Formats: sequence, structure tokens, C-alpha cells
Amino acid sequence: MVDRVSLTDEAAELLRRLTEMHGPLMFHQSGGCCDGSSPMCYPDGEFRTGSADVHLGNLTVDGLAQPIGFWMSASQYEYWKHTHLTVDVVKGRGSGFSVEAPEGVRFLIRSRLFSDEESRELGML
Repeated sequence: MVDRVSLTDEAAELLRRLTEMHGPLMFHQSGGCCDGSSPMCYPDGEFRTGSADVHLGNLTVDGLAQPIGFWMSASQYEYWKHTHLTVDVVKGRGSGFSVEAPEGVRFLIRSRLFSDEESRELGML
């Protein structure tokens, strides 16, 4: 099965620390204001998702009991549906709405196009 979203080891380590501070987490990527299309990390359930959002998958992090859901606005998904997303972390201050902001780092998306084989498996070819 092809995953639409994954994370780097550095992002996983930060998510373990953030989960200790905030409890279970979730991601939402809107493509709108507040850092553009940067992924925003919230305590799970704090950001309400609905029919205008697409659930891309759950990120499994070693050491965490609960996977971290990753959501994207449906309009943004139309631009990104042919790409695999990797959640990474870099130094610098991101949005004040995302739980990592006070840590002096921010989450960042790295992307690559799906291969033809992956696209076929996802039903896009």
C-alpha cells in the first residue's frame, strides 16, 4: 500500500516531545494564510475537520500509542494529489497556531511526484 504522507526521523523525534507536552496530535495543511501551505500541528481534535478536508493518512511514530492524523483542505489536495508528502522540521519560527512554534523550529513539507507504479496503485492512472 502506498502512503501519501510520511515523516523524517527529526520530525518523529519532535512529535514525541510535543506529544509529551500536549497529548495526542494531528496535522492540517490548508494552503491558506498563516505560513501558506505549511503543515499546522494541533492537539488532536482542536482543529475541526469536515467535508472540505481530505484525510491523507496517519503517521505512525515509534513510542507513541496513537498515530497522528494528517488532513489537507480539499482545494489544496487538488494541487498535491499526485505527490508524496514528507513532514520534516527545520530551525526557525513558524506559525503561532502550530504547537511547535515556541520550540524555535517549524514543520515543513517536502514533496516528490508519485512514480507511475505508485500512481497506478492509488488508482490515478
